Amino acid sequence: MPPMFADRHVLRVVAARFISRVGGEAAFFVGIWGKAAFELEATASEIAVVMAALGVSSLIGSSVAGLLVDRFDPRRVLIAAEFVFVPVVIGMVFVNTLPALAVMTFFVGLVGTPVFTAISSFGPYLTDDPDRLGKINGYIEGASWSAFVVGPAIGAVLAGTIGIDSIFVLDAATSVVAAVMVFGVTVRQLEKSEERGGGFAELKDGFVFSYSHPRLRYYILLGSTVWIMFGTFSALEPLFFRDVLGVEIETLGWVNSIFGLGLIGGTMVASRLPGKYRTARSLALVVGLTGLGSLLYVGTDRLGIVVAAGVVWGSIIGLMAPLHRTLIQLNSPDQYVGRITGVTHIHSEVGHLLPLAIAPPLAAAFGIQRTLIAAGILVALVALLALPGANRLDRTREVAVPPTGLPDPVDEPKSVLH
Repeated sequence: MPPMFADRHVLRVVAARFISRVGGEAAFFVGIWGKAAFELEATASEIAVVMAALGVSSLIGSSVAGLLVDRFDPRRVLIAAEFVFVPVVIGMVFVNTLPALAVMTFFVGLVGTPVFTAISSFGPYLTDDPDRLGKINGYIEGASWSAFVVGPAIGAVLAGTIGIDSIFVLDAATSVVAAVMVFGVTVRQLEKSEERGGGFAELKDGFVFSYSHPRLRYYILLGSTVWIMFGTFSALEPLFFRDVLGVEIETLGWVNSIFGLGLIGGTMVASRLPGKYRTARSLALVVGLTGLGSLLYVGTDRLGIVVAAGVVWGSIIGLMAPLHRTLIQLNSPDQYVGRITGVTHIHSEVGHLLPLAIAPPLAAAFGIQRTLIAAGILVALVALLALPGANRLDRTREVAVPPTGLPDPVDEPKSVLH
């Protein structure tokens, strides 16, 4: 057992993340996707509407959750959000039309996103040591990706035996267990803002600080490009399985479960990444590889190759996610941790929403597979163009920290990624 797990508080957070995510991954990849594509026979445009409902509600949830974390702490927000989530996800059992699925998915995202924001904010509340922070984020992401293996597999079994709706009952049960797990967690008391305005003013402060800080701006915007690709996959991946690979609904769960093995491997590497590699250049390179990795995954119509490529692509994503989060948190003042995490999630949700309007017509015009390939190429190109900005940020890391009140050496007018 890693020495860090001698800290029972870290262990509880990691365990809660795993348990909650097991239900969440089963509910998303097999429950919502499966119900839409296989049970209700949705088209690409109809799946895009469902994903848009999830994206809009997640955007709202992220905005509120970031403020709540800064006002209270991630432990309280997580417990409250998990309990509120239970009756909402149970409502998915009674859905039997696509409009109803879109509506209920909206509410699932609205109350479920604060769980994700809270757990993402835990690191700085458990340590103020940069190296330990990187390890904690790696373990939390590792728990998430472990659930990515277990959740879809359980979802596949439940869908093939009891039925799709039983997956939503599982999601409710895992939320209760996760809330109980973090009851005993003790968090650090971070510095709070001395002046508290209204909710909108505090949210605006989070955006202003994030955009005015060159490093935060770079990390947040570069990470958002990956979510644009993921948004394309949200609309088209279940149809890729159905129409290009020609497989049954259970395969969605099994393939994503195997994909999760790669995610776990990547996060284990990230948790042991030396400090010298926690750089903007490293992030840009890994984001570029994330785009290229997707080409391996969707560049074929052979299931065996998709499975093998999923492990490779998953390992790259597993490395990128905790590296991205750690770089952001290392540059987040205590009183802004929750809001900056919220801003990050808002950008991810906007990135996730953007392609939903254009992915279906592109798929109709050029094909599902070609559209997914184009999304991966776009991310790789953006990462390549962002490398000069990354090199500049990394060079200024070697400059002595300026006296209080003077600007960061990189704090001068530049484009958002350069």
